[in-house]
Amino acid sequence: MSFTAPSRLRLDSSALIANWKTMARMSGAAATGAAVKADAYGLGACEVVPRLWEAGCRDFFVAHWSEAAAIAKLVPPGNIAVLNGISSNDMAAAQEIGAIPVLNTAKQISAWKAGGGGRCHLMLDSGINRLGLGLDQIDAQSLEGLEIDILMSHLASADEDVDQNHRQLAMFHQAGQSISARRKSLANSAGIALGKDYCFDLTRPGLAVYGGVPRNELSPEIKQVVWPEARILQIRQLDEGSPVGYNATYTTRECSVLATISVGYADGYFRGFSNTGFCRFGVDRFPVVGRVSMDLVTVDISNSSSQLAEGDWLAMEFELSGAAAASGISQYELLTGLGRRYSRHWI
Repeated sequence: MSFTAPSRLRLDSSALIANWKTMARMSGAAATGAAVKADAYGLGACEVVPRLWEAGCRDFFVAHWSEAAAIAKLVPPGNIAVLNGISSNDMAAAQEIGAIPVLNTAKQISAWKAGGGGRCHLMLDSGINRLGLGLDQIDAQSLEGLEIDILMSHLASADEDVDQNHRQLAMFHQAGQSISARRKSLANSAGIALGKDYCFDLTRPGLAVYGGVPRNELSPEIKQVVWPEARILQIRQLDEGSPVGYNATYTTRECSVLATISVGYADGYFRGFSNTGFCRFGVDRFPVVGRVSMDLVTVDISNSSSQLAEGDWLAMEFELSGAAAASGISQYELLTGLGRRYSRHWI
């Protein structure tokens, strides 16, 4: 039995590839990978990974082993890095998949060695205090026997011009002098925009590949990839002074025509868009009015130049930096929050 989904995502392949190529160009001599964790930031890793592979991407970064398993038949498993490391319980399945763990703790190093070792990556905590080994936890004896491909670290505040960036860069240089690794990697999307000094041998862009803009320098270069659309379920005429939605956070100021569309916070169109978001139909732009509900949004279409009807589709304004400003929700959350109820259409 099949149904037509009342909400959909238009996903732009050419924009996705153009964004990755922009990151590659800005990375200079460094190779450019891609973060495809969280189901490729909500777009669908099994659709994104083959497109990026065809464009020339050869290093893919996921968070969990289940994410590695999902794409291991699409690209060589040895080209997949699992950022959250490994435990003894994961060892058999990890070796079967063939992806490469990023070792974050002394216990993970021991587990990897006990499981037979081999090629791995190593995470240095250079100041984010999240995952990774501090310099004081790393010594030649603990690393003995490891075949370290990538020595990596993660920038905490690359989207800002702060001294922390310089401190992390200096610490990463220091670590690179004492740790033998085939490649070094520090920069995410925002880190690439900080300049070539941060790019080393390999960069790991994420947000910018999917249309996000973590730094203003990227704004002219990055193209929108995700275009949510929702179907009109009902159109109603309201008199002046009519309350709209939960808790009546909006009241009509004049006689109005409102459309109820099939999208809501369960789909990742969050309540932050209440009375701040916009939709479009052709050249017309319509404000979201009232509170965003779990499954429904109400839009004022009074100024429509078209004869809209039930079943027509409205496009949600979802250029990520603008949507983040309108909703107060980060670009990362907007992407990864996109729900599974959307049908996804790659163009």
